Amino acid sequence: MLLPTLCQTGILVKRYQRFLADVLLEDGQTLTVHCPNSGSMRGCSTPGSEVVISRSDNSKRKYAWTLEMVREQGVWIGVHTGRTNHLVREGLESGVIDDFGSIRMITPEVVVSEKSRLDFLLETEQGRVYLEVKNCSLVENGIAFFPDAVTTRGAKHIHELVRLAEAGFGAAVLFCVQRGDADRCKPAAHIDRVYAETVAWAMSQGVRFLAYRADVQPQAIRISQKMPFSLF
Repeated sequence: MLLPTLCQTGILVKRYQRFLADVLLEDGQTLTVHCPNSGSMRGCSTPGSEVVISRSDNSKRKYAWTLEMVREQGVWIGVHTGRTNHLVREGLESGVIDDFGSIRMITPEVVVSEKSRLDFLLETEQGRVYLEVKNCSLVENGIAFFPDAVTTRGAKHIHELVRLAEAGFGAAVLFCVQRGDADRCKPAAHIDRVYAETVAWAMSQGVRFLAYRADVQPQAIRISQKMPFSLF
């Protein structure tokens, strides 16, 4: 996935109010940009870090620029969660993500109940598979963790997947690790114990949990390889 043509680098001054960040540009100007990430951004929002921002061509936006990635300890980290599904879809279509066999059709944003929708419905040779995608940007000691903050919404999606698995459909969660310094992935029980317990329960009910690492560079991001996922 190529990033927008209108991109530039800067230095992160601070991230605040969840969806805003101040960035210092090379010319000395400080720019307020949109931060498209609802998590804590633990480990990828240190003031003084190099960042990449992109400019939108939507004239109606209050903040024209968007935070795309942050560089921490020499590692580029994708923090724009709105791009995660696009990345995963590219990986599915290219065959880099090959856990579901031959895929005949991919439908995004599928309504599965009155108040819930999941990221993808995959029509495969083995039948329907419902897939929820999670962006993972937190790494500690070489381990990618999700979530980076307590998430009741994430647990709700898992309950929906268990219900679908019980109905005979395929059900899976895919963690997209948007940084290159992790070699495995696991639920962040030290941050959200309930979520980690929900993952363990869902695994016992037939929901699959997968992790893939993305190669994150200032010009482009792409899914590169599968990573081990474990509870412990």
